[in-house]
Amino acid sequence: MESASIPVPHGHAEEDHHHGPPEAHQSARIDRSILGILLFILSEVMLFAAFFAAYFFLRVVVNPDTWPPEGIHLPVLIAFINTVVLVSSSFTVHYALEAIKHDNRRGLKLGLGLTWLLGATFLFIQINEYLHVGFSARDGAFGSIFYSLTGLHGAHVFVGLLLLTFANIRAWRGHFGPEQKNHLGVEVPGIYWHFVDIMWIIVFVAVYVV
Repeated sequence: MESASIPVPHGHAEEDHHHGPPEAHQSARIDRSILGILLFILSEVMLFAAFFAAYFFLRVVVNPDTWPPEGIHLPVLIAFINTVVLVSSSFTVHYALEAIKHDNRRGLKLGLGLTWLLGATFLFIQINEYLHVGFSARDGAFGSIFYSLTGLHGAHVFVGLLLLTFANIRAWRGHFGPEQKNHLGVEVPGIYWHFVDIMWIIVFVAVYVV
């Protein structure tokens, strides 16, 4: 006697053809541009970590007694003011992003413009500090690592200003909109700029304060 075949539910038949985890919902996916800038920032964190390792090796192992060396006085107050300037720019770039998310194009232009001005002010003050600090990169281990760390960060600020320049030009041309794909040109430079700000806080505390 032939055995009766057992019908397979339609849902189970579909599961047999699907292997692996379910496909991520569109809202759960990270945009490739944002993923790219995050991976780039990760590589830059490792670069800064190498410089910080050299800095603390020189400070703790090579010259633990007097740091900075005698005769060198860092302008802590000016560096603190510069820190306030740069940290303020994080708020303005965040304001610009939130403004375009709500289709506030005037707020976008204001936020991006202020961010660029604050970043340029920071770079101007840092260059002025180099001109008046009283020592150069050739003046011992401290001079070398001081200019290496602050100069590395200054180079990142310069790159950030270039990105903000393009973002400002595009904002005035009306290229951005409230949809995510239409304001990535603001969000990506903003992520990079927040990274630059965070790294400066660490540089300031390590070099000027501690």
